[in-house]
Amino acid sequence: MTRRAALVSLILVPTLLLSGCVPSWLQGIVGGGTVSTPTGEEVAEDLKPYYTQVLTWTGCGGGAQCATAIAPLDWDNPGEGDDIELALVRHPATSGEAQGSLFINPGGPGASGFDFVRDSVDFAVSAELQREFDIVGWDPRGVGRSSAVTCYTDAADLDQFIFGIPEAEFGTPEWEAEIIQSSIDYATACAENTGPLLGFVDTNSTVRDLDMMRAIVGDAQLNYFGYSYGTDIGARYADQFPEKVGRLVLDGATDPTTTTFEVVLAQSEGFELALRAYLEGCPDLGACPFPGSVDESLALISDLYDQLNENPIEAADGRFFDANVLDIAVATALYDEESWSFLSQMFTELRTGVVETGYLLADFYYGRENGEYIDNSLEAFIAINCLDYPVETDRAVIAEQNAQIRAVAPTTAGEGSPLGDVLCANWPYQFEGELGPVSGAGAAPILVIGTTGDPATPYQWAEALAEQLESGVLLTWVGEGHIAYDEGDPCINDLVDAYFITGAVPADGLVCDN
Repeated sequence: MTRRAALVSLILVPTLLLSGCVPSWLQGIVGGGTVSTPTGEEVAEDLKPYYTQVLTWTGCGGGAQCATAIAPLDWDNPGEGDDIELALVRHPATSGEAQGSLFINPGGPGASGFDFVRDSVDFAVSAELQREFDIVGWDPRGVGRSSAVTCYTDAADLDQFIFGIPEAEFGTPEWEAEIIQSSIDYATACAENTGPLLGFVDTNSTVRDLDMMRAIVGDAQLNYFGYSYGTDIGARYADQFPEKVGRLVLDGATDPTTTTFEVVLAQSEGFELALRAYLEGCPDLGACPFPGSVDESLALISDLYDQLNENPIEAADGRFFDANVLDIAVATALYDEESWSFLSQMFTELRTGVVETGYLLADFYYGRENGEYIDNSLEAFIAINCLDYPVETDRAVIAEQNAQIRAVAPTTAGEGSPLGDVLCANWPYQFEGELGPVSGAGAAPILVIGTTGDPATPYQWAEALAEQLESGVLLTWVGEGHIAYDEGDPCINDLVDAYFITGAVPADGLVCDN
């Protein structure tokens, strides 16, 4: 099995467990209930039932309050089809006098904003922001507790889809047939178990949901903090509703103009550079499994990929740890510099055929615990991306793209699949429209944050997004890892907090050097 079975990007939620943030799971029930007062703003007649609905917030543990909103399945035809549910959670402002709401999206696509805010609000935002704002999270359409994408209902089937190794030899017609059939089977299960919702989990629909939620919580303008893929939601919101923009921070920015290939190319290079950075810092971590130079160590890691391609290691649960699983494990640990020690532990274990830490990392990525999947983040990730990006099917173009990826990521990229993004190519719903820049013309200043050593959302994407947005203000953090806020740099945190609380806009191009 090749290292890359398909061109699937690795845009992820910031790692909580691996950065040492332990969620404070449900801590009892908070009684009582309050209601929100919608803004009452003018909207089209067929949108009024949605924009004027009243949310009832009830206690749901840990000081949080939860509510459910209703949105149309199809925003272009509201009221003509089924409605969907959106699960919201908020932590009321600790001051008791909120400036308004601050909506949070942690990324993905497919990550639960509900869980992020309910269980990890102290990681999501500072105590200062919690004092001034009602902190609101939600599961976007297709995700988690909202009307959700459902594919395989048996964990064993999902295990086979993710971790199964084709029986045929890589690159043969039999191998291609096996891969294509696996993709068709998965897509068919998603369509059968999800229904019409599967065709309406695109990001543009989520943007419409967000504007509705802004109105029904009673905010005339949107205050929003988006991480990683969440920056895409925020940027598109500014483009569609510039007059409704309050204060937007987009940290770990994506570039709306990039294709799937361009995403994978940039991320492949980013993770290769992050792996090099890990190896440079490895001796300082203690118990470094690589005593040689960085280049010598990269060669050893490349050999390990090749060995696992040929001879995967069987785990106690019957799964096989191959080069694909190693790839996910490495990428997961590279999201945060504080997680680099997991890499050292994994590489040390693999020398003796132990895959415990490797599967700890891979299972964290896939939301798998004790043999079960605790969320639908993978299903939502695939479904949203297949609607948000066009698919390349020309074999000659795919071969050239694979060559470019190998050139920028010689250690981890592998040969690449000749089928490209075979899953989205066989998806029942396809991307419609065109990729293009956003402008947010007329919007208030928008703060775009990029990290110079970010492997998942490379720094050049933040530069591009800040340039596209007419009111974009670029803030740079010189550091390693994905996402700048709450990474221990008071420069970033203080500027973001002041922007949200007082409206103070940093100078465009300001650099925070860790």
